[in-house]
Amino acid sequence: MADNTETKVIQPGKGEGDNQPAAVPNPEKAPLPDDVPNGVPASKDKIKLEPTMSLLNGVTIIVGIIIGSGIFISPQVVLSNTGSVGLSLLVWTFCGVFSLVGALCYGELGTAIQMSGGDYAYFLLAFGQLPAFLLLWVTILIIRPTAQAIVAITFGQYLLEPFFGSHCETPESVVRLLAALCILVLTFINMYSVKMATKVQDLFTAAKVMALIIIIITGLVYLCMGNTENFNNSFEGTTDDPKKIALAVYGGLFAYGGWNYLNYVTEELKDPARNLPRAIALSVPVVILIYVLANIAYFTAMSPEELLISKAVAVTFGQKLLGPMAWIMPISVALSTFGGVNGLLLTGSRIYFVGARQGHLPDAIAMISVKYKTPTPSLVLTCILSLMYLLSPNIITLINYFSFVTWTSVGISIAALLYLRVYEPERTRPIKVNLLLPISFLIACIFLVVMGIWAAPMDTLIGIIITLSGVPVYLLFVYYQGLPKFWKDFVYTCTVYIQKLFVAVKEEKDD
Repeated sequence: MADNTETKVIQPGKGEGDNQPAAVPNPEKAPLPDDVPNGVPASKDKIKLEPTMSLLNGVTIIVGIIIGSGIFISPQVVLSNTGSVGLSLLVWTFCGVFSLVGALCYGELGTAIQMSGGDYAYFLLAFGQLPAFLLLWVTILIIRPTAQAIVAITFGQYLLEPFFGSHCETPESVVRLLAALCILVLTFINMYSVKMATKVQDLFTAAKVMALIIIIITGLVYLCMGNTENFNNSFEGTTDDPKKIALAVYGGLFAYGGWNYLNYVTEELKDPARNLPRAIALSVPVVILIYVLANIAYFTAMSPEELLISKAVAVTFGQKLLGPMAWIMPISVALSTFGGVNGLLLTGSRIYFVGARQGHLPDAIAMISVKYKTPTPSLVLTCILSLMYLLSPNIITLINYFSFVTWTSVGISIAALLYLRVYEPERTRPIKVNLLLPISFLIACIFLVVMGIWAAPMDTLIGIIITLSGVPVYLLFVYYQGLPKFWKDFVYTCTVYIQKLFVAVKEEKDD
């Protein structure tokens, strides 16, 4: 503290003579003080998340999150299940068009409900508190921190690749140390400035797109030189097993994942009614084009058999066609994943922030830094959870438990769009997609969920059990307001401590 005077954070409506502070179980029912602790003067500007993201930032967030490590290291998932080059390319195209349809539907949702939080916000508005809380529960418990940890580990692995090579095992402890450093550095940047975080996203998105352009141009030049043998009889060996085709589609859709993440930061996007749909319309078709051309380049340089045995397709591509410049590929994957972690931190922290603002998480998570106007406590929470999962040897297994949750939540959000069309027809909708798009997309989501349950019933069951474990948590800590006084006092004390630690206050609402 700056001086020796005792600092008190006094709750509105409570006198200084009262010895015990009242509990603050719900920010809407009993707001915390807006006083700035530790003698820091109040800002003349309102303390809230500001709309600082431009259309370009929106495009780089979507492109930067979609293009992670998948297109560089695992297109063989699609090939191994389709059985042929021709069907593989068709699946990549179909998955891109499918993602574009979903993104357009989310464009309507994001402009009709201009609230950050993505699926959580849509669940909350259309279907109420409990479904929204359960989505938040599995998101905070498993989905987001494990995804961030895995992408950060991939960053560490490929950053070390030029030093150890493909024939040497990279030290696991060093990989995880680099992953932790990646998460810590990006958390600091996101805490310091939203503008700086979006600049990082812009820079690393440009870097990964340039790497893919190098792959595409090199592959097309090699193709134009007459190396077309891998495209002869391109549908030979095509599978007729619907289960394998469904798994191929799952693999393609995984690589396109992230097309809906701009909806998590809607409130921080300038003029979201115009820029959200524009960002979607610009970014998703670009990714489709890049992905299809990159796969054509891969098949130009490698036979299907070579591609299937490759541990990292982009690295193998570089070794075959780039010669002494092959080191560019592992570095490109590292840059790609670094930007991916940044995008996940930027958008994921907003889910926790919005959840706390609605009373589904402790009030402290909904605080905003007075100086930097960033959701510092939620970013720190995101960082801590991600670092904890770096200690787990079986992170991917945890994600498998929730593969069905992803498409269930997307399907329910599309159902929310249809629900609002029927029950709130007067709601302002800056863009309005043809009803055939959300209806067909919802049917496809149901199919994907059913196929996921059929393909991995035990993983699905475990995921459902963990999801439902949030019901008693909701009933005890959110719905039921009669918690013991000692617990209320403890929560309040922790909240005030976090306010002082981060010099953070509740968001100020517009008049």
